[in-house]
Amino acid sequence: MSKLFVLSEQASIAHHYLTDLRSVERQQDRRLFWDSMERLGFLLAYELSKQLNYEQATVKTPLGTKEHYRLPDAPVLGVILRAAIPLYEGFRRMFPEADTAFVGEYRKEGSEAGGAEGVEIEQFYTTTPALEGRTLILIDPMLASGKSIVTAYRALAAKGGEPQALHIVSVIAARQGIEYVQQQLPSARCWVADIDPALNQKAYIVPGLGDAGDLAFGEKL
Repeated sequence: MSKLFVLSEQASIAHHYLTDLRSVERQQDRRLFWDSMERLGFLLAYELSKQLNYEQATVKTPLGTKEHYRLPDAPVLGVILRAAIPLYEGFRRMFPEADTAFVGEYRKEGSEAGGAEGVEIEQFYTTTPALEGRTLILIDPMLASGKSIVTAYRALAAKGGEPQALHIVSVIAARQGIEYVQQQLPSARCWVADIDPALNQKAYIVPGLGDAGDLAFGEKL
């Protein structure tokens, strides 16, 4: 089983949403940006759902019975504040019974000046349900250096216990970030809408789409 799924490898409506997210003209419409992020989340959640464990269930209809499959245990959705919230909404629609964990963190100011190797992550908030033996889906729209995802996972696992399965979801990932995550969290499966080739000297994804948090919520001080 491959540990990397890339939505853009096939022609689909996902490309339409990606063009809206990346376009500097279309980004002026905040509602469109949010909706496109949420729709990509829904598409990625559907693809990821194919890898979860199901049980058979007999359903009684008005005219008989039918065998189907049901998801016996909802996953835990892990959200990195604040940028991941629109993407998370797509997953919440797919898994409405899921519990949610939250991590607040940001890049330490100035640390990115040294490129990806120098990036340092500051955490200020972590809350999670029990994770032991469960499936954790960790959501962040931009996977750049990969350090924020790895730091978030370790904080959640330290507080909630080790999940039995880990899925990492991003809309746009740098190949360098994916390699870092696969090295640090070898059991994780990565789900991305698209992969970009490089990081610039400040460890931002190129061509990327800009600051996903600012585009969804407004520029921060």
